Amino acid sequence: MPVVHTKRRRTRFGSPLSWLSQISLPILTIVLLLAFPHVSIQASTLGERSLEELSVQAVESLVSLRDSVKNIDPTDPSSHLSRILIPRPADSDNNTLVRNYIVSTLKALNWEVEEDIFTDDTPYGTKRFTNVIATKDPSASRRVILSAHFDSKYFSSFPQNQFVGATDSAFPCALMLDLAETLDPLLNARKERLEQGLEEDDEVADTTLQLVFFDGEEAFREWTATDSVYGARHLAEKWATTFIAPHTKRHLPTPSASEISTIEHLILLDLLGAPNPFIRSAFLDTAWLFDGLVAAERRLASSGAFAEDGIPNPDIRSFFIPRRAGEGNMNYVEDDHIPFLKRGVSILHVIATPFPRVWHTLSDDASALDLPTMRRWNLIFRVFFAEYLGLRPEVRSSREDRNTHSSRSHEELVRRFIDRRPNTGLTPRLTCVRRLGYG
Repeated sequence: MPVVHTKRRRTRFGSPLSWLSQISLPILTIVLLLAFPHVSIQASTLGERSLEELSVQAVESLVSLRDSVKNIDPTDPSSHLSRILIPRPADSDNNTLVRNYIVSTLKALNWEVEEDIFTDDTPYGTKRFTNVIATKDPSASRRVILSAHFDSKYFSSFPQNQFVGATDSAFPCALMLDLAETLDPLLNARKERLEQGLEEDDEVADTTLQLVFFDGEEAFREWTATDSVYGARHLAEKWATTFIAPHTKRHLPTPSASEISTIEHLILLDLLGAPNPFIRSAFLDTAWLFDGLVAAERRLASSGAFAEDGIPNPDIRSFFIPRRAGEGNMNYVEDDHIPFLKRGVSILHVIATPFPRVWHTLSDDASALDLPTMRRWNLIFRVFFAEYLGLRPEVRSSREDRNTHSSRSHEELVRRFIDRRPNTGLTPRLTCVRRLGYG
């Protein structure tokens, strides 16, 4: 097998972890229990299920619910992305600025926000880290986590210390904030229906959305087990050893549930925002979630949400590599999900492989981002989480109202990017690949 392009140490056939791809899920669970004593089997998980697809009208409503570009536009100084797109290594003033912006944005939505502060030893001495955990409904019995790291890689000297990590992972963080703002009224409406006994599937309705912004994902020197994923290692251990008191108002899946056992799935975003990504399904137990993303993308393309010149293009190349029958667990990239995976948490890793060419270089700035690609990711996750959480977007009666934003063309987005470029010095990515469609 050819050498694997590595951001983190990546397993290969013949490596110590390659045997995972050949083992069935029940046996793999037992093996994980023996290999990792702190593994927690999730009693709360609902398991694989069919996601009820939104109607065409509901999808159009989601597309137009909020401007799908404004908060991810790096040329707009008020956008979420612009506020994050600064050098922000762990334990720095800029890191604190970005963290405070994330916290204030989510507190403004009345989400419960926890700042998980801790210190750890690094090659440069003891450093202070802070994970940000935002939960829509803290009383829910289960949570699906959408996560990314908000720190940028540390470099000791100029000009490398100006690294901003646009794909790694400023854009994923901006996407998460925009998703929270978009889905918040729909989550409020779902909770009202649940309290009134009007939800047909109260099990799904009792799953809340939680956003986790990890600090200290990047290695300070070389990627090792102790110099990487500082925030994820700390939080996974904390949740695995924190048990929820029975007298709390929270609905518990078991009488002695740990915090980590209430995680339905952890979905991790990384290295996104550059044009033409390739996304693979790494784990069999979340292949159905991967398929849910593929289906959301396909239906958005067919509806004209990714239209060029207002003409739907269902043959636009998918971001996702089709799964093949009989595939086992794939080789995977080490990232913030590993400490949770070792403790039995179900993982969906959405990461571009191969990595963007700008990875860990100064070129991973706003010029590496592609606005139509980012908007497409934004819409895919709107539809995916609306279907996963059983949300009901309001269907508008007027087709003209429904298409207010969805008719915005690829060329319009590119023109918008170019028109602002003289004031920013940015070089936009204009690539739009048209290849074989969905397999």
